[in-house]
Amino acid sequence: MDAKRLIRACRHALLHSGASLHVLAEAWQAQALTQAVGGMLAIKGPPELRGEAQGLCEAGGRGCGPLDWAALSAAGPELPGFLAGQPPDLMPRAAQLTEVPDARGALVELSELLGEVGMALVAVSCATDEDGFYWQTIEAIDAADESNDRVRGLLRRLTVWEHNRLQAVADSAAGSP
Repeated sequence: MDAKRLIRACRHALLHSGASLHVLAEAWQAQALTQAVGGMLAIKGPPELRGEAQGLCEAGGRGCGPLDWAALSAAGPELPGFLAGQPPDLMPRAAQLTEVPDARGALVELSELLGEVGMALVAVSCATDEDGFYWQTIEAIDAADESNDRVRGLLRRLTVWEHNRLQAVADSAAGSP
């Protein structure tokens, strides 16, 4: 599936996640998608962007690492399908990623998603009284912010690459008789 469609699916799911654990699960999904988009751009993207894309992949991977589900379940039985101390059966949407045909568009939408994830996690962290759950949400906020920084860096690098490519085309056209 196309990256932008998956990002929109994540945004839709985040928008409709009411329970705190749902929000945290959607943050995990967003980070898994960040990892997948970064990995795909690192392999198939423009050579000038591959190093930065690999950094995005690694940042996303840190954000979708293992969660302390025992601490999360102590926050309350909000989510059907969660057993005490057991993770939900989360199949990452990112597993459906097949292509990133519009790198700029996908990165812009991914940045918007990560910003929305950060804001939703801030709301969750402010609403919880459980210490372990609070710190998990703070770590998720940090991960979303780091990933978003990487996305914005990749967008800046992409802008420079596109400008240089257009300049080279214009220079070669000006040099042709």
